Amino acid sequence: MRPKDPFIGREILSGQFRVLEKIGTGGMGSVYKASQPAMNRMVAIKILHPKLAGRKDLTSRFRREARAMSQLTHPNTAKVFMYGEAEEDGSLYIVMEFLEGKNLNQTVRKEGPMPPERAIPILIQVCGALQEAHDLGIVHRDLKPENIFLSKQGGIQDFPKVLDFGLAKVTERQMQPGSVILTQEGMVFGTPEFMSPEQAQGRVLDARSDIYSLAVILYEVLTGKLPFSARTPMEYIQKHVMEPAIPLNERVPERKFPKGLEDVLGLALKKKPDERYQSAAAFGEALRPYGGATAASLPAIRIAGPQVVVHQSGFPNSEAPTVANTRPSGLGLLVGVAVACLLGGVIIAIIVMRAVGH
Repeated sequence: MRPKDPFIGREILSGQFRVLEKIGTGGMGSVYKASQPAMNRMVAIKILHPKLAGRKDLTSRFRREARAMSQLTHPNTAKVFMYGEAEEDGSLYIVMEFLEGKNLNQTVRKEGPMPPERAIPILIQVCGALQEAHDLGIVHRDLKPENIFLSKQGGIQDFPKVLDFGLAKVTERQMQPGSVILTQEGMVFGTPEFMSPEQAQGRVLDARSDIYSLAVILYEVLTGKLPFSARTPMEYIQKHVMEPAIPLNERVPERKFPKGLEDVLGLALKKKPDERYQSAAAFGEALRPYGGATAASLPAIRIAGPQVVVHQSGFPNSEAPTVANTRPSGLGLLVGVAVACLLGGVIIAIIVMRAVGH
């Protein structure tokens, strides 16, 4: 018989909250449903595992997640109300809005692949949330269907909320003195099935990595399958780097997709970041024509700073990239060797990743 969770039933943070039940757990901490009587609302409280409180690297990561999320105000990002260290026992906590519903992975597993008219409006709203984060210098780095939660809000069904910026890359201007920078070039973190090629190779990431991951999510939501046939995390990592995605119509020949959607998805899944959409806003707007009336009614995604021009060819740069010579090149051989060398290091990284969770 498992021992009773010490937090359940407790009043914490000077009696502001009463913990009611555990609603989730992971390698770094647990999430609880709690009441906040003064505000007459329910909240979710994420508490770092007490056994990890002495790990400076993990406590820094936990604080960084809270700091990153607290700056985000987009309606499609899970709201953070407060965060800090509990006076009672030193536990680190994040108080967030309480959401009812299912994540995108649970929804697709239960109901099957979504038609574009349902999936694309969800993804457009997620693009809006990511654009705000990217404008603030925050890259999510662990986008996957489990981190997109579908709830009902204001009578709107399928209202998505982006969760878990625990692996978020925060630029130096977002870091506070004394913060530990946990991820460095050459280290691989994230979820292999949804990693961008540059993330799989341990390179420095920017917003375009999130765009690739979001395109993989959309591919799975539309087909019920990932864009590569692979059986292990290592195979997925290698195929993200080396192989093109299987076309939608080949992956699920029994399903029909709007003409042009394959091109939009293919552009977002380009191996080289420079060849993808250069902003989440550009990707979301490119998807809009394929999402039916609901997508058309969503507000335009605004971007802080100069807009990225997406030409009629679909390419975000001034010219479409030239078609490379299909004969094997020295560069291709070098990439193959590099991937082989990376696999050993990636195995270690995944072991570490699974140990700390997210």
